[in-house]
Amino acid sequence: MIALYLNFFVLIVQMFQKAPALKALAPTQTEALFKVTQLATWFVFALLGVFAAPRFRNEQLRTG
Repeated sequence: MIALYLNFFVLIVQMFQKAPALKALAPTQTEALFKVTQLATWFVFALLGVFAAPRFRNEQLRTG
């Protein structure tokens, strides 16, 4: 989950660097929109990790 979050983090940074519409909204990546986007992404991945961890732990190994 952490690796996937880091991949999304980099994706968001690159989108704000290369997409003209996003670059116009946050040219230096220190604006509030960029920070809110990163925080919302972190929050979503944290929730996914919290809900996925108990299911992963309780899943029995399947041997075929």
